[in-house]
Amino acid sequence: MFNIGDKVVHPLHGAGVIVSIDERSILDEKQSYYTIKMPGEVKVMVPTAKAEEIGVRSIIDKDAANKVFGILEKDSTEMSMNWNKRYRDNMERMKTGNIYEVADIVRNLTFKQKDKGLSTGEKKMLLNARQILISELVLAQDKEKSEVEEMVDKTIDESYALHTTSETDNISNIDTSNSIIKKFVSQA
Repeated sequence: MFNIGDKVVHPLHGAGVIVSIDERSILDEKQSYYTIKMPGEVKVMVPTAKAEEIGVRSIIDKDAANKVFGILEKDSTEMSMNWNKRYRDNMERMKTGNIYEVADIVRNLTFKQKDKGLSTGEKKMLLNARQILISELVLAQDKEKSEVEEMVDKTIDESYALHTTSETDNISNIDTSNSIIKKFVSQA
């Protein structure tokens, strides 16, 4: 049970603040709803009786926010090569509302975008996942959106540079005396 003023996260819309708890009659049935004010003046209404089932939860604390940045610092995790399967897998992970899963998705898709680009669907997913991640970090760390965006971008950029540089270094250490390897390395 949440109260007015509680900072909460909706798994598909991001973090916001409960501004009211209202009773509404729909098809002659009265139900209580949380009205959650989201970033950008969007309001989402969630039935109080189904909030937990839907995945509404309290926002993370500052320690958990630091763990999120720890995830953003890591190398990407394995994803399907098929963009359609990857999209479905990531969508299922986002629906859990787990901030660590969302952070993993943001990092992985950002790395992929930097490497090879993303499909239109994955670009939209990245924007949505990023919005969810940043909206929660803004409330958890009590910082401005632009400041959190800059921190997230910097962390991912540094991680990408670190992890892709080490892969490039490994390629340069390969014995290139074999002509097939020489041809492959010269193309890389």
